[in-house]
Amino acid sequence: MIETEDIVGTGVKITVPKDELVQALGVVSRAVSTRTSVQILSGILLEALPAEVGGGELRVAATDMELSLRATIAAQTDGDGSIVLPGKTLVDIARLLPADDVSIEHKPTESVVHLTAGSASYTLHTYSPEDFPRLPDVTSVQTFPVDRESLLETIQRVARASSRDESRPVLTGILVQFAGGKLTMAATDSYRLAVKETELDGSAPELEAIVPGRALQELARVASAGDTVDVGVHENQVVFGSEGTWLTTRRIDGQFPNYRQLLPEQFEHELTLPRGELLEVVRRAAVMIQRATPLQLRFAEGELTVIARTHEVGESKESMPAPFTGETLEIGFNADFLRDGLESVDGDDIRLKLISPLRPAVLQGDGDEFTYLVMPIRLPG
Repeated sequence: MIETEDIVGTGVKITVPKDELVQALGVVSRAVSTRTSVQILSGILLEALPAEVGGGELRVAATDMELSLRATIAAQTDGDGSIVLPGKTLVDIARLLPADDVSIEHKPTESVVHLTAGSASYTLHTYSPEDFPRLPDVTSVQTFPVDRESLLETIQRVARASSRDESRPVLTGILVQFAGGKLTMAATDSYRLAVKETELDGSAPELEAIVPGRALQELARVASAGDTVDVGVHENQVVFGSEGTWLTTRRIDGQFPNYRQLLPEQFEHELTLPRGELLEVVRRAAVMIQRATPLQLRFAEGELTVIARTHEVGESKESMPAPFTGETLEIGFNADFLRDGLESVDGDDIRLKLISPLRPAVLQGDGDEFTYLVMPIRLPG
């Protein structure tokens, strides 16, 4: 755990390169809470380790109690201790400092920090480090490496399908499973479902957790370098490490929907369409959509027509060739959900699988490793 009990002795002085400080603060500041009612969560923790202990390091951390981010950078340290500074103010100051090196000094008899860089100097009031939440001790968590690109691509493909509705916490998470040499992620907001299976090089222990979608999206931002990401579970926390940056997040309790039961086994129509062309048609039609008006797809012999019709704006129609045979089929979708599915599928072509106007449709790419299911919307009339 990051120890935050006392700032005693002769105080602490930290000298750190500005660019490295700005980068580290930029990473952890994404976990700074915007809830003004809990002041300590709006702060960033700075912990100095002296040269004889950690080679001279500055650790910075922030948490909003759901997500925590930590980064470590080399620094010249005189003394050791912890201080908590107003997060947004500290980030804004650091970005605008005029010099290459930044000095941060705190004396145990004062409740302020003196920050200087070149001719600029600031005095910042501190928060009590004793009030800063204790963060999981990442050094005690057993982790295993996962190929970074494979992990981040899997997150990127499924994350948009997770819910933003906090009234159903399980659906705001992404089901993460490591089993049988595969990584599987699934996300659903009950209107669409995204599932991605990824073959992994090397071995990984079996693991299953529901991880907040927001945390995985933040991981995709902070794990910007390196070949692997370290993954581990500690009690009710999931831990990710990348190039000196650690992200920890709570596991979501509950039962994730059995997504395999949601996927239809048989379809009436399976069409292969040029993904890029269909995506552009949908994007153009979506401009006309207002409120919850569905986007209408009309399948006729050899043709697909995409129709957007709203009373407030007007109507658009655009057709493209489609290998459809049989009786005309008209089905409606949420335009944003359909567009997200088309953008998430990989490859030049997309396989569109249909049953009926009131049954879910499935989008897949060249292989079966990614599946996007989207529920239809009943068309008016």
